[in-house]
Amino acid sequence: MILGLYFEIKYTNRYIFIIFAYRFKVKMSKADKTKQFIIEKTAALFNSKGYTRTSLSDISEATGLTKGSIYGNFENRDELAIAVYKFNSGLLGKNLLRSFGDEFPTLLDKLYAFVAFYRKNWHFVFANGGCPIMNAATESDDTFPDLKKQVSISFENWKKTVSKIISKGQESGEFNSKINAEEYAALFIMLIEGGILLSKTTDDEKYLNLALDRVLSIIDREVKQIPF
Repeated sequence: MILGLYFEIKYTNRYIFIIFAYRFKVKMSKADKTKQFIIEKTAALFNSKGYTRTSLSDISEATGLTKGSIYGNFENRDELAIAVYKFNSGLLGKNLLRSFGDEFPTLLDKLYAFVAFYRKNWHFVFANGGCPIMNAATESDDTFPDLKKQVSISFENWKKTVSKIISKGQESGEFNSKINAEEYAALFIMLIEGGILLSKTTDDEKYLNLALDRVLSIIDREVKQIPF
C-alpha cells in the first residue's frame, strides 16, 4: 500500500542526496493492487480531460471495471482524483529530480539540466495532457479545496527544490550571493509554467522555448557568479 510520496534534497560536505520515493508496505493486498491499477489506468485520462470533468463512466471505460468495483476501492470520485493527481505529479517530480543527479557535476550544470528537461520532454508532456501540476491548478478553485491543497504542496516542494540548489551555489561561491534564492526559484517556475500554458493552448512550442531561453538568460546574467 502506498503510504505517501515525498522528495527532498539533502546536502553533506561532499554529496547531494536526492530522495524521492514511494513508501511501501512489504506486500500489497489485493485491494491495494486494484487501487493502484485504477490509478495508473486513469492517470492520463484525468490529466487530459480534467480532474473535475472526468466522470465515473469515463473511469469505468478506462479500467474495464464496474462502477460498483470502483466505488468499492475509493469512497468517491474526488478521492480517486486526488490519488491520481499525487501519482501524476509524483512521476513529473521523479523525472525532474534526475536533473539534479550526479550526472551533472556542478550546481550550474544542474540548473541547465532542469531547463533542458522541458526542452527535451515537452512532446511527451503535451501528449499526456500537459503538465499535471498546471492542469490541476487551473481546476483547483474553491469547489475542490482538497485538490487545491495538493497543488499548493507540489508548487511549494518544487520551489524549495530549486531554491536549495541556488542556495547551495551561493554558499559555494558558484552563484551570486545577493539574489533571493526562493524568489528566483518561483520566477523560474512561473516562466516555465506560463510557457507551457501558451504553447499547449496554441499548439506552438515557440512560447515554451521563449520562456526557457529567458530562464537560461537569467541564470547566466543574474544567478551565475560572474568573475571579476
